[in-house]
Amino acid sequence: MDTIKIPTSADIYLEVNGVKVAVVQSYRALTTRESKNIEAFGHQEPVATIRGLSRYSLELSRIYATENALRDGINFYELEDFSLVIVKPDRRVIFTGCQWTSLEESTALGGTVMEKVSLTASSRMELMNS
Repeated sequence: MDTIKIPTSADIYLEVNGVKVAVVQSYRALTTRESKNIEAFGHQEPVATIRGLSRYSLELSRIYATENALRDGINFYELEDFSLVIVKPDRRVIFTGCQWTSLEESTALGGTVMEKVSLTASSRMELMNS
């Protein structure tokens, strides 16, 4: 009988160059896509619709730096081109090319927790777990 792994906050994390730098308590993802209608002379309605670019907006809550990242002097304000990895029981969802758009910090001086981070990603992929 296979054991189903229940995802935990350690299964949602930020990576920089393949190294885990922070764990995330929760996330919310919004994907939007542009589309374009193709019109043809003599038709009152579009004859087709083509797919446009996808845009990925994410909101992360309670981001904790890892001990190694703290030792290396992580600065959330300087993070760029990082990845968000979400480990699910059957697959991993990875958002790459991430850039933060807003940071909300509310912790003690010198703390290591970001309360909310909004970011955009350039791509999203799913990898099946083996």
